[in-house]
Amino acid sequence: MLTKTSKQVISALVELAKVKEGQWLGVGVIAQQIKAPQNYLGKMLQNFAIIGLVVSQKGLGGGFRLARPPEDITLFDVVEPIENVNVWSGCALGVKKCSDTNPCAVHHQWKAVKDQYLNFLRKTTIASLIK
Repeated sequence: MLTKTSKQVISALVELAKVKEGQWLGVGVIAQQIKAPQNYLGKMLQNFAIIGLVVSQKGLGGGFRLARPPEDITLFDVVEPIENVNVWSGCALGVKKCSDTNPCAVHHQWKAVKDQYLNFLRKTTIASLIK
């Protein structure tokens, strides 16, 4: 259910979570460890630096590190900026007046699946993914 980009960024953040406090990990090293394109991953991590999930430092000895403890970063924090899962609040069939009181044909089934998936994203942290 996750895009390739989401999977790569999650994997990159897991690698960053393994780094000792105060250390930096270069994008080349991360890309090699998770088998992702270096340039694309670098751009994605820069985007996550802008939103405050990672910190970047240029130059020799620089790279990336997590901006918050891995216990405080959920999959929702990572996936939302990429996949915009908040738009899932609308009707699965596109019915404009679909609601709990005026449901479309799949409203209740979709709501159950959507709620379970979003809860999974909100409760699963980067720390819980470290092996």
